[in-house]
Amino acid sequence: MRGNTQNKGLHSSAVKCIGYIRLFTIGCLLLIVSCKAKKQLVVRTATPEISAKTADSKMLKLNAIRSAQTVFSTFSGKAHTKLDINGDSNDVTLNIRIKRDKKIWVSITAIAGIEVARALITPDSIMLINRLQSLYVKQPFSYINKFAGNQVNYKTLESLLVGNAIPELLNEKADLLTGTNNTTLTGNLQNVVYKIILGADMKADQTNLDNQSAGQSLQVINHSFIQQSNKVVPAQIDMSSIVKDKKILVNLHYSKVDFDQALEFPFNIPSRYTPASL
Repeated sequence: MRGNTQNKGLHSSAVKCIGYIRLFTIGCLLLIVSCKAKKQLVVRTATPEISAKTADSKMLKLNAIRSAQTVFSTFSGKAHTKLDINGDSNDVTLNIRIKRDKKIWVSITAIAGIEVARALITPDSIMLINRLQSLYVKQPFSYINKFAGNQVNYKTLESLLVGNAIPELLNEKADLLTGTNNTTLTGNLQNVVYKIILGADMKADQTNLDNQSAGQSLQVINHSFIQQSNKVVPAQIDMSSIVKDKKILVNLHYSKVDFDQALEFPFNIPSRYTPASL
């Protein structure tokens, strides 16, 4: 009896998870989309000031922001995650691996640490498998562009997962305001109104994106920055996205992160799996 109850719970989690990761992926992109590791909260210090007298001080400031973002060849992280769509929530664990500019691999585990779904995202494709229902999704990356336009790219999601500022928003047309302990960039990019708040160390604290005509908005807040392998990332990332009639909340808490390690990205769609309806 107990086994049957657990199986039903696991099946329910699987159904939710495959929907969550699909919507999580699309939701993040739509708007331009170790516990034992030695980690410590970072004392975030200001980068050297740029003289306001310089004619192209904005460009220098933008270059300073770009250089402050985390650069890596590979990233791996384990994140305890709450996924919520329109009030229907589920707690899962995401094991995330990234090969910079090449691929993002995500394994989703639920009850008893059993993997229920896996995803592989590249600049050219999006693939998902639901292990408990034997379903898969395989689409070209251009599938996302049908919803969001050509401004969407793979780099957006990669940046959000490691706490970096979205590269497209760091452009010369942005309005830049420097305060005592933060810098704010605002602007409009292809009907997306954006605002980025950066801390004294030029790392993104908050990103707001809003496309009113499309009924889309996204807020990303990075908390409690930690340092691993001389690289700084947020220990917690909170995302709140509205995509038409769906409200998506994603709260990631990294318990383990590593950089520049040799990683594998296993992904195979078994022949018995059938395509999922989208």
